[in-house]
Amino acid sequence: MNTMPNPGWPGRVALVLASATGGVGQHVASLARGLVGAGTQVTVCGPAATQEQFDFTGAGADFAAVEIPANPTPADVAAVAALRRGLGGVHLVHAHGLRAGLVASLARPPVPLVVTWHNAILAGGLRGRISRLAERIVARRCDVALGASADLVARAAAAGARDARPGPVAAPESAAPRRSRAAVRAEFAVAPDQPLIVSVGRLHPQKRHDLLVAAAARWRDLSPRPVVVIAGSGPSYLQLAAQISAVRAPVSLLGHRTDVSDLLTGADLAVVASDWEARQLFAQEALRAGVPLVATAVGGVPDLVGDAAVLVPAGDADALDQAVRQLLADPARRAELARGGPARAATWPTEADVVAELGRIYAELAPAARPGESSQPSRGRA
Repeated sequence: MNTMPNPGWPGRVALVLASATGGVGQHVASLARGLVGAGTQVTVCGPAATQEQFDFTGAGADFAAVEIPANPTPADVAAVAALRRGLGGVHLVHAHGLRAGLVASLARPPVPLVVTWHNAILAGGLRGRISRLAERIVARRCDVALGASADLVARAAAAGARDARPGPVAAPESAAPRRSRAAVRAEFAVAPDQPLIVSVGRLHPQKRHDLLVAAAARWRDLSPRPVVVIAGSGPSYLQLAAQISAVRAPVSLLGHRTDVSDLLTGADLAVVASDWEARQLFAQEALRAGVPLVATAVGGVPDLVGDAAVLVPAGDADALDQAVRQLLADPARRAELARGGPARAATWPTEADVVAELGRIYAELAPAARPGESSQPSRGRA
């Protein structure tokens, strides 16, 4: 997309998010920066830790601390009250994610409410039932539901949203690598002829790093044997470490890293084994860097990568194993994917595209918004 940004919606929007350390926080920071640059006044409402990590005020936004934890708790009552206090003078509320959407819905702002669906509900049992109930509340109370992938648009509509649309999400710009390929590979003692396989993502069951570990254990019979590194932190660390030890997989858990662009500079292949993703950040980084990618065909991944990656079924260690083996044995195919990744990345929406599209949606819902005016009542929300 190469849409030129419009002059900007001239009102004040509240961007609401819950506890976030990854993609959602980066997206809200990108929106805050782009909207402020286009002339929109922005207040970000979210946990204080998100301000510390993403520096919304540094982008020119105001910030109001609203402690919305990752999971529902009795503290949501206080979060609803804090959000109401933070919404003074806004013309529209745009919540990101189900948790923020629920708190915003319960706050019943007297202005239009937009909610972006960033994630699907994967939990079962009581937690899954509670999440699906929250999803229905959010869907029925928001004026517009935006989905970060086509399946999320369909999910919001099925939950009762009257107006469900695709929600553009910009691919964040990757930092330039600071180290050479040789230096990165030396960190992990990778020989010149050894493949380095990289995966990046939170250590969480959804990411299915266990599948990558299971497949990597089989690659001990390859010559030269690949070196596999997984960057990220999270609740699955101990289970993954135990699995790596038990199956003697050539895998290293690196913990949280801020040098993903460096890791990709040293990589021969990138792998995403998740059960579900919308617009997977590491997949975008890998394609932009021209690193051949093997990923699961889930959620928004197929639409994101097109034919610029090798897709395998979710939960299938055999398919993942074979896809990697075939790529390692086929330099021509790897070179083709390396060329195709950046070309595919050039088709993704930019920050300016996203700001322009959201400006149109905001103007549609709050057309009379002007800086300094009183907030306008929303129309027709239950």
